[in-house]
Amino acid sequence: MDYYISTEHMTVGYDGVPLIEDIQIGVSRGEILTLIGPNGSGKSTILKSMIRQLKLIAGTVVLDGHSISELSERELAKKLAIVMTERMRAELMTCWDVVATGRYPYTGRLGLLSAEDRQKVDEAIRMVHAEDYAESPFDRISDGQRQRLLLARAICQEPEVIVLDEPTSFLDIRHKMELLDVLKTMVSARNVAVVMSLHELDLAQKVSDRVVCVANRSVDRYGTPEEIFQDDYIRQLYGIEKGSYNSLFGSLEMEPAEGIPSVFVIGGGGSGIPVYRALQRNDISFAAGIIQENDLDWPVAHALAAEVVSVPAFQMPDKAAVEKAKELIDRCGSVICCTDTFGECNQACKELREYAVSRSLLTEPSELFEKVKKEEK
Repeated sequence: MDYYISTEHMTVGYDGVPLIEDIQIGVSRGEILTLIGPNGSGKSTILKSMIRQLKLIAGTVVLDGHSISELSERELAKKLAIVMTERMRAELMTCWDVVATGRYPYTGRLGLLSAEDRQKVDEAIRMVHAEDYAESPFDRISDGQRQRLLLARAICQEPEVIVLDEPTSFLDIRHKMELLDVLKTMVSARNVAVVMSLHELDLAQKVSDRVVCVANRSVDRYGTPEEIFQDDYIRQLYGIEKGSYNSLFGSLEMEPAEGIPSVFVIGGGGSGIPVYRALQRNDISFAAGIIQENDLDWPVAHALAAEVVSVPAFQMPDKAAVEKAKELIDRCGSVICCTDTFGECNQACKELREYAVSRSLLTEPSELFEKVKKEEK
């Protein structure tokens, strides 16, 4: 593949001591390459080595057909922009001034900005939705606001590659999505190549074209999100021993509560998920059913319930499944029904609800949690 920036047999480390050897990765323009892996695995070290912040121990980084070591600072700055996690010192500078430093590769020796330069600075600030504090002192804004402005600085640099180390750090949910949307726009509209590290696996899975997995002093895997984000592999990569990871939803679930189930939950269509999680938080072991294995409730119930009565996808529950669920209801002694709507495919759940009512076992979640709290006291 014709990569715009790539590593060839790159070895990285500190003070001449190798940390990760023989790294061969790359990304083309119009693509996003994301590094994931445990804390301390070497993701930042790889990025810093690719941008010349750390000296390579071996190998080379190739940018647009040239070894990056052969490019002057100005040549490199016109092709590559950097957004790293280190705090930037910007005393007596406004936010606008900081973003404007992205234009310096294009100015003369005096660093004077032209009208066109100023326009590009303003456009970049608008792209990251930072107009409201553009004239504020940079050292008096929040970490999240700084992160957005540093991205704006990279944007107005008009690079062909943007390298970002944990760009979503310090950002709330809204601004995480806005930042990644800006990156996607840069990739698609301006044909930029993006190389970044992320901790949020759900975001990495959704936004990346290729993913590099860094662990155990090596590049453990390198491929598409579909190849990388598999339940068993992510558990192995991060050494997850408690809880579970679901690759379809990109979600993590806690360990199920211990003990014999004392509540049976009737759900379906995603209605049971909030109740499953609330029961787990309150350390209440529960059973669930009857759930088809293509139902939204299934993966969370499977992760958190002590026992699940289920049937294969698109299959109607048979008499045996209904009887098994009724036996569980009797053993549990309490039933929570999360829905009042029963379609043609979940008439068995309607039957279970009627069974619970006939046994006076139906309860509301709030009543159950209040009862548990009283018992604990």
